[in-house]
Amino acid sequence: MAIDIAKNFVVKAPRSAAWDFLTDPSRVVRCLPGAALTNQIDERTYAGTVTVKVGPVTASFKGTMRFERLDRESWTAEMVAAGQEVRGKGGADMRMTSQLVERTAGETEVTVTSQVNIVGVLAQFGRGMIQDVSDQLFQKFVDAARAELEPAASAGPGAVATATSAAAETAGAPPIDALSLGSAAVVRAAGRTARRLVSRILGR
Repeated sequence: MAIDIAKNFVVKAPRSAAWDFLTDPSRVVRCLPGAALTNQIDERTYAGTVTVKVGPVTASFKGTMRFERLDRESWTAEMVAAGQEVRGKGGADMRMTSQLVERTAGETEVTVTSQVNIVGVLAQFGRGMIQDVSDQLFQKFVDAARAELEPAASAGPGAVATATSAAAETAGAPPIDALSLGSAAVVRAAGRTARRLVSRILGR
């Protein structure tokens, strides 16, 4: 199952600071629930794991990610990632491009486009459910990224401690759960299934 994902967000930090953050996997992974780095293979390649819970199914993936292009002149980063479900029940691969645009002094817009392909255990839940979980995961990442970048940019009292605490909480969080974090996702998925059934009945 192939999915195209396009997202953007604004962070109140200089473009150079946002770039340094987004091209440092050790910092990024702290902002992703259920993700961890296990090894650095070479200058641009890293090994890691990610665990995602969709409904009653928890899937853990083990794989690698690699930066294919880091172009600071255009402020564009391209990376590829691939992983296999640790119990042999599927896999996933992704190509992601991130571009940074300085909107005003000290404010950066980040645009992320991804092409994701999922096979196996998670693919059974369909495009809608996967998209809902992706939206939740992205929002949690954005919140954690802002917590790390924006206090550092403003250099307010206790900024570093606050950012470190927020990132640590995210890093230690359990895998994202479509049921507990977004019951609406389950409702929407059920609604889509019901509509498909009605269409089939009426079409007979």
